[in-house]
Amino acid sequence: MAYEIDETHDPKLESWVESANDPETDFPIQNLPMCIVRVPGADEVLGVRIGDKVLNIAKLISAGSLQGLPGIEEIFGLTSVAVYEFGQLELAQRSAFRRRLSELLRTGAEPLVERDEEWRFLYDLGDIEFVRHEISDYTDFYASAFHATNVGSMFRPDNPLLPNYKHMPIAYHGRASSIVPSGAEIVRPWGQLAPTDGGVGSESRPTHEPCKMLDYELEVGLVIGRGNELGSPVSIQDAEDHILGMCLVNDWSARDMQKWEYQPLGPFLAKSFATTVSPYIVTMEALAPFRTPAYERPAGDPRPLPYLQSDANRERGGVDITLEVYLTSADMRKRGLSPVRLSKGSFKDMYWTIAQMVAHHTSNGCNLQPGDLLASGTVSGPTRGERGCLLELTWDGDPFANPPRVVPGTQRTPIELPTGETRKFLADGDEVIIKGYCEREGFRRIGFGECRGVVKAARDS
Repeated sequence: MAYEIDETHDPKLESWVESANDPETDFPIQNLPMCIVRVPGADEVLGVRIGDKVLNIAKLISAGSLQGLPGIEEIFGLTSVAVYEFGQLELAQRSAFRRRLSELLRTGAEPLVERDEEWRFLYDLGDIEFVRHEISDYTDFYASAFHATNVGSMFRPDNPLLPNYKHMPIAYHGRASSIVPSGAEIVRPWGQLAPTDGGVGSESRPTHEPCKMLDYELEVGLVIGRGNELGSPVSIQDAEDHILGMCLVNDWSARDMQKWEYQPLGPFLAKSFATTVSPYIVTMEALAPFRTPAYERPAGDPRPLPYLQSDANRERGGVDITLEVYLTSADMRKRGLSPVRLSKGSFKDMYWTIAQMVAHHTSNGCNLQPGDLLASGTVSGPTRGERGCLLELTWDGDPFANPPRVVPGTQRTPIELPTGETRKFLADGDEVIIKGYCEREGFRRIGFGECRGVVKAARDS
């Protein structure tokens, strides 16, 4: 599926919503991401972010502003908030919807009139509450070879990547019920921690206590708009047609719990206690100018099997999203200090593309559903400053150096904060802030907003 650059991406376009014209905004008229909001006097509604406002799509429909767009009224009705049904429209219908919004919001169009609360089209951010978009199911991938190599090198220095890694996108089935919206508190989890002797002594017993090695994971999410029938795989050629858009994800991880429990079946309680998602779905149409070739695999790496490769995927399978992670401690916030940037990397460095994730996920006939969330796994790059979690960021090894420098996983240099505090893993009161944005010469910068979460102390057992 080809998402083409059109007039809605014109960098000269401006909006009568003045804040959308700020060159620093994440939300110019060229973006128009979707969100679910709770507005005064109404249930949850579908919104579109523009500058520092949110546009109520249900009001546009009831006012007749979207008349003539095939499928729109049938999909949404007058009050529906089912954002994922929008993803089931044909590409031409989705593109027509985007063009109409752009026409209604651009400079020269008549501003939408806000006569009273009943006919209010635009809301200030302070007047609404963002609601987590409904998520049907959740899969977490492991699509960064840089991340996988770093983590593998900590525990298997001579064999960091297992034999299957470069042949298929690795993933595990996560827990949708514990996905929370940006801003929700993250309670430090309890869990089993490994015995001090590694479980080999005759009297060896694990302990059950609060996690001591709490971590974040910088990830990008794919939101499924159109599903597939059970038993009917989605081809690599059609995979992106099933993706409504992308968001930011923080898949919080309890590393000490994970180390003890992951064999032989993989992640469980170390991952299922919380996953944070950002409020905005940046549509695939909006991302069209920021597509790149798929990651160029090193010489000697195997070619993907036929069901995981296509010319279109090789030429435009990547997405150039700059990703940043910031941290503030409770003491930093008390002193009024700005967040410290921990890392900066790019989603274009992922070994497996978004289309390959969808194609592989469905290759056995698994039926994706509208609202499913597919997360990328930790996004890391080749340098230390591009590592997407503290497990990697504080580790002193570097398998990508020339020559490689690989040391045991316990050798770590902590992050130093401006208060004099240090971190190898997260402390109670820490807030993690993930940001994402796309930039390309000749186009307006667009952003994903923020994905935030504050760590709270473990509750009494």
